[in-house]
Amino acid sequence: MKPVWLVLNIGSSTVKFGLFDVADARPLVRGLIEGIGLQPRLKASLPDGTLELRAPADARDAKELTLWLLGLLEGRLGPLDLHAAGHRVVHGGPDYNAPVLLTPEVIERLESFSPLAPSHQPFNLAGVRAVEARWPGVPQIACFDTAFHHDRPRLARLYALPRAMAEEGILRYGFHGLSYDYIAGRLPEVLGETGRGKVIVAHLGSGASLCAMENLRSLDTTMGFSALDGLMMGTRCGQLDPGVILHFLRQGLTGPEIETILGRQSGLAGVSGISPDMRDLLASDRPEAAEAVDLFVRFILRQIGALSAGMGGLDALVFTAGIGQHAPEIRARVMEGLGWLGLEMDAAANGAGQGVISAPGSRVTAAVIATDEEAVILRALHCGEVAHYSAGVALA
Repeated sequence: MKPVWLVLNIGSSTVKFGLFDVADARPLVRGLIEGIGLQPRLKASLPDGTLELRAPADARDAKELTLWLLGLLEGRLGPLDLHAAGHRVVHGGPDYNAPVLLTPEVIERLESFSPLAPSHQPFNLAGVRAVEARWPGVPQIACFDTAFHHDRPRLARLYALPRAMAEEGILRYGFHGLSYDYIAGRLPEVLGETGRGKVIVAHLGSGASLCAMENLRSLDTTMGFSALDGLMMGTRCGQLDPGVILHFLRQGLTGPEIETILGRQSGLAGVSGISPDMRDLLASDRPEAAEAVDLFVRFILRQIGALSAGMGGLDALVFTAGIGQHAPEIRARVMEGLGWLGLEMDAAANGAGQGVISAPGSRVTAAVIATDEEAVILRALHCGEVAHYSAGVALA
């Protein structure tokens, strides 16, 4: 049996996964399951070709889907000599700012952060339980979306709330950190020295946020205490006047009801009344779809303006994630709205969607870089980048 590492990146609607050779970190299998909670479908690249099939009807939640996936992989590849598993975990809270070995105590602490990321944290930890159920005792590590933003300036982390609340952990944490970590590593390669300047990375997908970077480090980001804040998203509201929540409470809505409205019924889905999927909205001729897309772009432009002001300028804008990488119309509309910053689009390059998409001579460089969150998790497994919480336990 070939020794392998397993990487799991479980979100609210997808399971991304990979099996990698321990000897050289070479990918053996990569793929994803889309449509959690609906009609999950697997797409994977295996050594003997590609595989596409629907998940069984009884595999609906994240743990059941992960167990089905692991069984399927062993059925196709034979018994796996699993050395360790690495997981994306959205919220590390105030405690964890580096990859950590998942002990029962750590898992219990991470569960306590689930109310801060209810659409993600339980799914992330479901994958941990699925691996433990199939391979008891195999080391597992968590890599946190909040970690990349941990060293931001203190002012970028504070809310204007009573001081004691910051000490209790009511802070702007920021998310999508694995994606931003990967992009930061690619910036010098794609943009040269410009990549080390004042850069905004736009992670635009079902979940969406922006990160302002300088010298490849996070300075500020649009998400805050939870993954609801900042940009309008697929089903999440983004930035919202807290008075709206108070209004809901006065109307008698419960906490879970408000959580459902803000996290599952808002965003592109709520404004359009059609779909949370940008592809559906761009293909629709209904005015509600157009309005949702217009609002999505407006949120992005407003936040880019704020982050650029905070940095004192902008050298480069990078698009990534599902919408950022695959929706040239959205990229074009954002770039057209940033002419005041000196960004000039190369329409042909934008249509192709790879590399630099700004025109020669543009004061602000624009680019598209595919993200790879799983590569960041694999790096932690491969290099042994595990925090002191591991208590000396070796991964391999």
